[in-house]
Amino acid sequence: MRDSSDTPLCISPVASGFGLILFGLMLAIFLGALDQTIVAVSLGTLSNQLGDSQHLAWIISGYLAAMTVSTPLFGKLGDLYGRRRLLLIAIGWFTLASMACGLAHTMAQLITARVLQGLGAGGLATLSQAIIGDLLPARQRGRYQGYISGTFALASVAGPLLGGLLTAHASWRWIFWINLPLGLAAGLLCRHALRDLPSPRHAPHIDYPGALLLVGGLTSLLFAISGSGEIPGLAGDDTHIVLTVVSALTLSGFVIQQKRSPDPLLPLYLLTERHPLLSALVALFASLQMIVLTVILPLRHQMLTDRSVDEAAMHVLPLVVGVPVGAFLSGRVMTRIGRYKAQILLGTLLLPACIAGLACTSLQSVYLSGFWMLICGAAIGCQFPASMVSIQMSVSASHIGVATSTLNLLRALGGALGIALISRLLLLLLRRAGADASLAGSGLAGGLSVEVLETVFRHLLLIDASLAIPALVVAIYLPDRSLDATP
Repeated sequence: MRDSSDTPLCISPVASGFGLILFGLMLAIFLGALDQTIVAVSLGTLSNQLGDSQHLAWIISGYLAAMTVSTPLFGKLGDLYGRRRLLLIAIGWFTLASMACGLAHTMAQLITARVLQGLGAGGLATLSQAIIGDLLPARQRGRYQGYISGTFALASVAGPLLGGLLTAHASWRWIFWINLPLGLAAGLLCRHALRDLPSPRHAPHIDYPGALLLVGGLTSLLFAISGSGEIPGLAGDDTHIVLTVVSALTLSGFVIQQKRSPDPLLPLYLLTERHPLLSALVALFASLQMIVLTVILPLRHQMLTDRSVDEAAMHVLPLVVGVPVGAFLSGRVMTRIGRYKAQILLGTLLLPACIAGLACTSLQSVYLSGFWMLICGAAIGCQFPASMVSIQMSVSASHIGVATSTLNLLRALGGALGIALISRLLLLLLRRAGADASLAGSGLAGGLSVEVLETVFRHLLLIDASLAIPALVVAIYLPDRSLDATP
C-alpha cells in the first residue's frame, strides 16, 4: 500500500521541458510496441529470401518471449538503479539489435537478433510508464498515461500495415532499419530531458535466484501457450505437456523464493491483493481482445474477399484509429473527473456488444462494420490508461516500477493467450465446417465456400464476444479511488 514517505518527484505538465520528456517517452514506447507486430505480414517474404520456413514462428515468438521475461526485470532494476539509466540502456540495446536484424542473412541470425531486440523492448514501455508515475501527481497521470497507452496501442495495431508497406515498396530489412533513426532520436531526447530525474539512494539488492526462476518459468509458459516451442525427440502434444509442467514447477519455485527474499523481485501482494490484481486483469483482457481483433479482422476480410495483405490491413483502419482515440479520451476524462473506474466499466460493457454487432454485420456493410470496429477500438483503448493509473495508485512510490512491469507482463500474456486461443478456435471451426486443410494465408480455406467461411467467422466473433464478458465482472469488483492532486 502507499506510504506517505514514498513520494515521487512531481512536476507540472506545463513546466518547461515536460513536452520534450513526453515526446521522448512516447517515441521509446512506439519502438517496442511496433516491433511486436510489424513482421507479421512479412513472414512469407522472410521465408522465401532466407530459405527457411520451419522456424518462421520463432521470429515473433522469440521476440515476444524475450520482451515478456525482461519486462519485470527492467521494472525492478529501474526501482533499484534509477529509471533514466535503465531506459537509456534499453533504447541502446534495442537499437543495436534492430541493426543486427536488418543485417541478418540466415534465419538463425535473424531469430537471435530478434530475441536480443525483445530483451531491450521489455524495458521501453515499462520504464516510460513508470517515469510518468514518478513525475506527475495521481490526478494528472490519467491524461498522460492516455497518451502513452494510445501510442503503445497505435503502434501495435498499425505494425502490420506499416510492415506490409515497407516490405512491398522497399525491403523487409527496412522494417528493422526504420528503428535506427527513431532509436537514436529517442535516446538523445530521453538523455537530455530526464537528466534531473532522481535516482534511488539506497543500496540495491538483486534477487538473482528469483530472476532465474521467473525467466525460466515465463519462457516455458509462453512457448507452451503459443505452441512454438520444439523439443527434439518429442511429439507436439508431449512437448506441450513438458513445457507446461516445467513452467508450473519453475513458477512455484519463484513464488517460494519471493516469500523468502528480503527484497523480492515481484512483491506477491501485487498478485494477491484485490486492487492491484484486478487492475492487472483488466489490462490482460483488454490486450487479449486487441490482439484477437487485430488478427481476426484482416484475416476475415482477406479470406472472404480474396484481397491482398495490404488491402486486408487497410480494412481494419477504424480499429487502428479507435484504440488510441479511446486511450486519449479516457486519460482526459480521468484528469477531469478524478476517477478511473467509470472508463473501465464503459469499455468492458461496450466491447462484447460491439464485437457481437460486428459478427452480425456483413463485410458489404462497409460503414456499419467501420463503426463497430471504431467503437471496439475505443472500448479497448479507454481501459489501458485507466488500468495503469489504477495499479499505480494501489502501491507505494518505491514499487511503481515493479507494479507497472507486472501490468505490462499480464498484457503480454494476454496477447499470447489471445493469439493461441483464437488460432486454435479458428482451425477447429474450419474443420467442423468441412475444411480439408490447415488455415490458408489467402483465398478460401480447405475449399470452403464464401458463405460457409462467413458463418465460421461469425461464430468465431460471437465466441470472442463471450470471452469479453469476464472482463466486465472484473471491472465491477475493481475498487475506485479519487485521484487527488497530490500523490
